[in-house]
Amino acid sequence: MDFKTQLAGAGGLAALAADALLVVVVGDALPGGLDQPLAELLAAAVKDGDFELKSGKTLYAHRVAGVKAPRVAFVATGDGAVKSLRKAMVTGLGLLKGGGGKQLAVAVAGGGELGAAHGEALAGAVGEALYLYRETKPSAPPAPRLHAVSLVCAKTEVAAVAAGLKRGEAIAAGATLARECANRPGNHCTPTYLAAQAKKLGKEYGLKVEVLDRKDCEKLGMGSFLSVAQGSDEPPRFIVARWQGAGKADAPVVLVGKGITFDTGGISIKPAAAMDEMKFDMGGAASVLGTLRAVAQLGAKVNLIGIIPTCENMPGGRAIKPGDVVTSMSGQTIEILNTDAEGRLILCDALTYAERFKPAVVVDIATLTGACVVALGHHRSGLFSPDDALAAELLAAGEQAHDPAWRMPLDDEYGEELKSNFADMANVGSSRDGGAVVAAMFLKRFTGKLRWAHLDIAGSAWNSGKAKGATGRPVPLLTHFVLSRAQ
Repeated sequence: MDFKTQLAGAGGLAALAADALLVVVVGDALPGGLDQPLAELLAAAVKDGDFELKSGKTLYAHRVAGVKAPRVAFVATGDGAVKSLRKAMVTGLGLLKGGGGKQLAVAVAGGGELGAAHGEALAGAVGEALYLYRETKPSAPPAPRLHAVSLVCAKTEVAAVAAGLKRGEAIAAGATLARECANRPGNHCTPTYLAAQAKKLGKEYGLKVEVLDRKDCEKLGMGSFLSVAQGSDEPPRFIVARWQGAGKADAPVVLVGKGITFDTGGISIKPAAAMDEMKFDMGGAASVLGTLRAVAQLGAKVNLIGIIPTCENMPGGRAIKPGDVVTSMSGQTIEILNTDAEGRLILCDALTYAERFKPAVVVDIATLTGACVVALGHHRSGLFSPDDALAAELLAAGEQAHDPAWRMPLDDEYGEELKSNFADMANVGSSRDGGAVVAAMFLKRFTGKLRWAHLDIAGSAWNSGKAKGATGRPVPLLTHFVLSRAQ
């Protein structure tokens, strides 16, 4: 997609050279400053009851007299907040994306000054509205013809809006990559496939990519990670991808993504209902790949390392059993009381591995617990960190990216649940209460002196029901966070 800024010029919006024009109308009154043909059309539609100045209301008109663009759409939004404008843009794009237009101009009527956040919002809205999974569905509709989108702004706003469009385009591309990986079925998106995607990113964007196989992981003593992988015929992969955007002496940001490409629960098998959605259990890994792509596309002056432990969790003849004890890379032993609490078993070894990079911060991202969904629903990701400053950075990044998180507790008392008579710790608590916090407390035992945070994205990484599919979250949050640390 080609994103750019566009000046209205002397002829106003009516004279814009575009195949389609989308006007977002802010507020509960007819906006001033619209050119006569558009103002008259809007006023008449309101008078006749065909359009209301209420959020989400739309109007489409074809070949309006006096308007150069053959397709015109209006979308109302109650306020000029960036979040509201993005939602309105997505709605408007839904009206226009299926038509023959190749060039779309977007204008905001009745709002305030436009800036970088508005440019980013438009690019994100385009990515969201135009995305449709097609890889294993030949009957899917063809891709829209739209290939160029501009945001109409004043001359004084051009620089800021252009910067926002550039950032938003990269984030949208990263989110799309994450969605594409997560939406693929488990027989397509295997650990080997994720490794291939990482290598492809490496070639396209200059990342250094290393892929460790089972023998490599055995030499490193990753007994916890490999215990999950041993029940599947699919070989595990441990992916390390590095973006060197700053000096070699600069400590990197490390992102660790859970990559369970399919989770049956293992011997502690899940119910059959909705088990197909367990292909999304590599959403953390997908978000790490998407963030690497976005950061590299922007050429950010920061060192970023993505670590992805990836395998399947299957109930095979060699699968781990409840009561088994395994030794992690850190040397700590773990009693596996529930084989469906496998995400933490692969992440703990990855967190230990991350220590070798002497990182500035480490953030792990995982579709870890159903308990987090019960606690927060599907709007906010769960954020856990003992570091107040790091938690504040991540929360701020989420708000800026409109990809919000909510900080959860990490009181020491929650860790008491992990006591075991047969190992240094159990992998689950003695009850289901506070399950998301107990899982985070398990991971905390492998962070040592790291500045660490954990994002539980079980409620935000995908949608169920008729809109079933990956969301690409939290690529926007993570990208904003990493960019905030760039030089």
